[in-house]
Amino acid sequence: CPPPAPPQPPEEEPSWGPHRLALLVPFRERFEELLAFVPYMHRFLSKKRIRHHIFILNQVDHFRFNRASLINVGFLESGNDTDYIAMHDVDLLPLNEHLDYSFPEAGPFHVASPELHPLYHYKTYVGGILLLTKQHYELCNGMSNRFWGWGREDDEFYRRIKGAGLQVRRPSGITTGYETFQHLHDPAWRKRDQKRIAAQKQEQFKVDREGGLNNVRYRIESRTDLSVAGAPCTVLNILLDCDTNETPWCTFG
Repeated sequence: CPPPAPPQPPEEEPSWGPHRLALLVPFRERFEELLAFVPYMHRFLSKKRIRHHIFILNQVDHFRFNRASLINVGFLESGNDTDYIAMHDVDLLPLNEHLDYSFPEAGPFHVASPELHPLYHYKTYVGGILLLTKQHYELCNGMSNRFWGWGREDDEFYRRIKGAGLQVRRPSGITTGYETFQHLHDPAWRKRDQKRIAAQKQEQFKVDREGGLNNVRYRIESRTDLSVAGAPCTVLNILLDCDTNETPWCTFG
């Protein structure tokens, strides 16, 4: 049995600081990864004295997976008691306790930087784990809702960050290299949806200058507070909507 999860601190406890993190985890059907992720991240952040709330953004519609739209929904539904977010993959666990998850006041902070991530090493990569203040995420108008299936939404978001005049910062002084994170994903067991439908292959490299937080279409089917091995989280069952005239590649057909 895992050790008991540490409790959240009282609000007046000054050693935990004034900020509160919304950990936004896009999710679909990876329950074995979720069972490992929630208690691990709750202990990791509690040990670092970071106030946090874990949101599991569970896509329950019949469209293709849309990580960016789920993060937009999580941002909108995370409440006023959190003032910054972590866009966090469910299959990526930080192993180095020196990694910084604190309030990124100076700009977006890419925890899973290219020199540390076990798979992706190109210099404009901002996926895996990215911290932003809520103010900065709104400045970018969130992420594009046009990316259905796997990949490219982070590359488009990097352009939004630069277009908003923000500078991506990354960890320094981390000496564990590609051993900094544990990657739970098993490609033989979890196939990525890399299919390109209709004009999707051409569209995936374009910058979406219109959509984002302002036009994400969704409905919350249910909202459930629960604990995993004693670690608290909130599961949002999310029904995304898609205009098939605008993005016909949202369906599996």
